Amino acid sequence: MKVRIGVVAAALAVPLVLVNTPSNAPSAAQSVDPTPFYWQVPDASERVLKAAGFDVEHGDGGALQVVGDQRVADRLAGLGFRPVKHDTVYKEVLPRVADVGVQTFYGGYRTAAENAKRLTDAAAAFPALTQVYDIGDSWLKTQGRGGHDIRAVCITKKQAGDCALSPNSAKPRFAMIAQLHARELATSELAWRWIDYLTKGYGSDAEVTSIMDTTEMWVVPVANPDGVDIVASGGNSPRMQRKNANNPTGCASPTGGVDLNRNSTFKWGGAGTSRCGETYQGTSAGSEPETKALETWFKQLFPDQRGPGDTDVAPVTTKGVMITVHSYGNLIMPPWGWTWNANPNKAGLDALGRKMAAFNSYTVRAEGDTTGTTDDFTYGNLGIASYTFELGSSSGNCGGFFPQYSCVDSLFWPRNKGALLTAAKAAKAPYAS
Repeated sequence: MKVRIGVVAAALAVPLVLVNTPSNAPSAAQSVDPTPFYWQVPDASERVLKAAGFDVEHGDGGALQVVGDQRVADRLAGLGFRPVKHDTVYKEVLPRVADVGVQTFYGGYRTAAENAKRLTDAAAAFPALTQVYDIGDSWLKTQGRGGHDIRAVCITKKQAGDCALSPNSAKPRFAMIAQLHARELATSELAWRWIDYLTKGYGSDAEVTSIMDTTEMWVVPVANPDGVDIVASGGNSPRMQRKNANNPTGCASPTGGVDLNRNSTFKWGGAGTSRCGETYQGTSAGSEPETKALETWFKQLFPDQRGPGDTDVAPVTTKGVMITVHSYGNLIMPPWGWTWNANPNKAGLDALGRKMAAFNSYTVRAEGDTTGTTDDFTYGNLGIASYTFELGSSSGNCGGFFPQYSCVDSLFWPRNKGALLTAAKAAKAPYAS
């Protein structure tokens, strides 16, 4: 999630017994169950919860929620809040309908290695439609401790000069990144539904064929592969890792690392400064290799089409759309994140946001209490129309960070297919409508 609020308590690393109300907290002699919940916290202040070190999220309608175990609920109660258990974090893991032959966890979600293999397989199967690039390294790989390449795929009906890492492209471009926050499982699967829809639909689906003939679609299915490894290590009880793997100070996992959606070089510096907090911004702007890789890649794809001032308007001739996919909240969020002041292209960004929301029924709303975000960088530095999508609601089998795998096909993809098509079609002139 863009999570424009909150940090997580180190206590989340070892969740305890969960009971119906904080007043029924277990005694020291009772056994404990390491299962987190979403706790609704009415009449709470975001700033106070953040300062106290809680993992704070927005539920449906903007309701404040804290992620954690009974111990976290007891701590909330001890500070005078009234936490109410809202929903489970972990959902029932259903048997797979079919074995797709890849390494999976939690009912079907793919590991980082299998996502990389799938990109290689797609490029081999559709050489006339795809081009895969290694755009950088994960933190662990830069340390010589394993890790991964960060990979992007260009999807179009390739003509001479297409899919080059150059901002002077003949075709307009739509870029999508997913799983920047590792625990947001459904995001990479949505990216894969988009990749498969485009590659398999060319020549048989008239709409897909038209878009592929005229537009380049670029996708990074997994932007934080080290973090995904940590999440997947929990198997059917995925670990709650949000950040990357840069944890030299020894924070208790899964609270170590740097929040890659607070580390961008545009307006960096106003997010979390606690190394073990969930929104830790890093030691400096763009300090993380994953951030460097993405920002370099964006600059290779899109020319700078906006002036340097905060109020400079990107012109109506601007090309390019970028969507970064997070969860949860059923939201489409345009910039700004760093300020509550309206961005200078508010009318155009809101108009395109509403067109996309006509398909997924998400709320279009900017939330200006977060610095160092990806979409602020791509809009603020380059001028392209940029959005954060927040998949999913805050409760039920398809809610939260760990929805049932079946929800990708039953809910997230059907709702968002039209929104992504709308974004791709708008890439040639996102502010012209």
